[in-house]
Amino acid sequence: MRKPESDIDRRRRRRLRRIQVAIIYTAIAVGLAWFFELQATTTIILVRHAEKAAVEGDDPGLSEAGQRRAAELARQLADADVVAGIDAVYATSYRRTEETAQPIASALDLPIMSYEAAGTEDVMDGIVKEHKGEIILVVGHSNTVPVMIANLGASKNVPDIGENEYDNIYLVSIPWFGKTKTIRLRYGEPYVPLQ
Repeated sequence: MRKPESDIDRRRRRRLRRIQVAIIYTAIAVGLAWFFELQATTTIILVRHAEKAAVEGDDPGLSEAGQRRAAELARQLADADVVAGIDAVYATSYRRTEETAQPIASALDLPIMSYEAAGTEDVMDGIVKEHKGEIILVVGHSNTVPVMIANLGASKNVPDIGENEYDNIYLVSIPWFGKTKTIRLRYGEPYVPLQ
């Protein structure tokens, strides 16, 4: 014959069930938070290098105007995300791109990661995979920035960047679900088309 259950035994069982339910709900909440964090929007900020010096050779650094523009870029982007800031900085191995990226990288204590100007589709795919849900600055060239934006699926009709056009900031937002969007902003000295 079975013994009747005491009040103490019933309370223990109820407490055990509550603990089990709390553990299950906590595990579900942690799992959902992890899932949505992995699926967060990735933002890539693309800029052309700042004005280069009028020096003979294949790899000029920045002019004084370019140094001012690079400092302005750092001022604009240092607090781009009020929570975490920019997570990574990429530039090609040319002096002008590295010198454009250096002020923001220094301000945020980040290394400048180098990428090859050729093969921008693979470069962008790698950056998006490695930095999912983060904010990344990519410094490129007048002939690579529009191609990189197109490779990200943001827009197939990105206008060409003029020879003396250095003031564009392109913000490419890649959500985990939905359409990739591009916003173009301007910074520093305004662009004046050649006559």
